Amino acid sequence: MEDVKGLCSEWQSLLDNFRRVFTMGGWTRFAQWATGTVLCAEEHTITQILTGLGLEEQWRNVEHFAEYGAWDREAVERQLMRLVEQEHPARWGKYHPVAIDDTKEHRTSADVWGTCTFHESGARSPNRATTVRAHNWVVMGDLAPGRPWTYMPTASRLYFRKSQLPTGERFRTKTAMAVEMLREVDAESAAPVLAAFDGAYAMKTVIKPCLNPPAGKRRVEFVTRLRRDARLYDPLVASAKNPKGGRPRKWGTRLPSPQEHDQWDVPWRRGRAYVYGRIRAFRYKCLRCCWSVSGPEQIMVAFVFEVPGYDKLWATITSAADLSAGQTLSANSGRFRQEDGFRDHKQRLGMEECRAWTKEPVLRTFQIQMTAQTLLRLMQFRLARRFGEAWCPRPPWNLRKRHVSILDLRRLFWKHRSRFSQVMSALDDLRKPPQTKYHCGQPTSRAA
Repeated sequence: MEDVKGLCSEWQSLLDNFRRVFTMGGWTRFAQWATGTVLCAEEHTITQILTGLGLEEQWRNVEHFAEYGAWDREAVERQLMRLVEQEHPARWGKYHPVAIDDTKEHRTSADVWGTCTFHESGARSPNRATTVRAHNWVVMGDLAPGRPWTYMPTASRLYFRKSQLPTGERFRTKTAMAVEMLREVDAESAAPVLAAFDGAYAMKTVIKPCLNPPAGKRRVEFVTRLRRDARLYDPLVASAKNPKGGRPRKWGTRLPSPQEHDQWDVPWRRGRAYVYGRIRAFRYKCLRCCWSVSGPEQIMVAFVFEVPGYDKLWATITSAADLSAGQTLSANSGRFRQEDGFRDHKQRLGMEECRAWTKEPVLRTFQIQMTAQTLLRLMQFRLARRFGEAWCPRPPWNLRKRHVSILDLRRLFWKHRSRFSQVMSALDDLRKPPQTKYHCGQPTSRAA
């Protein structure tokens, strides 16, 4: 793509959406920081970021902004959600799909604000320590359906262990943070939210607040993995009187668990869906039931999927009864795009190279990286609408390549580094007040 003027204009128009949540000077530093995060090819420190932009003389200003500048993190989150909803609203059926999970950002020093110790098994790598010190982030992002699905992070919360809580912080569980972010995105979304998350968040402290919203709020539907030994019950038919006397029953008849799905009194059916990079044929069983986690008054839809190429059954449960089996399977598999987003955040945008030590730089650095990742994806959609696939041709060594990566987008920016440097340098001129010149004893104003 050679239209460098149009590329810079599109990028700046995305950044312009954040003017309302910063002062003029703060927005300038925010725009320079976000742009430098995309252009930086090495360590994503503020020094390296400004060096890549040719703005070394602004180092002290940006460092001061990162530590002391006016920055409303919740307002930035909400503005990012509004921008995604405006630019590329994610829809799956009638729902707005989002994914929630947590990830660790390893920090070796105990002096870094907010770090906690976590125990990890050596299953992933035999050389990894069993006890690590890290920031544990709970992250939520939009899932835009497609082939493949696209993940765009929008909100995050830093979790602290209760025994290692920093001074002045209030302890909150990961599930409480997840519910808070779901309510936040629901307030900004025109469509009801469909949350996709792992079994670690399939707990009463998440499920019940989603299905029993406060007055005036919508339900947040969900799709998640179901435990093999989950307790399922037949929906209870209301009766006027318990024939055995005593207290009325709360639950219906106990049903076989997902690992005993051969005892489900429903037939096998067949379907097709886009799962993990291609259209796959599968067969499934579907059971309407009540789930011990959601309570006896909520009707759930439980699935057991047999997908070719995978030895284990996929047990899934959802509260969105109007989703088909194929839609449920695609949404549940689509949440794994968040794992790819974590990888890009760590390897491409500096999460593994963070050098922030105190509270505000730690929180702001993570948010700026997350915002840069989402803005890159929105740039991808804008370029696709304007130029089709021509803006990012397939490389000759991989003619079967089907999707655009974060690295492809950064390479496009790297080709025009000098032009972006000029644009970011010109933003400082917007902050200069009008100069006053005296003529014949009378002051006159002249714009700088």
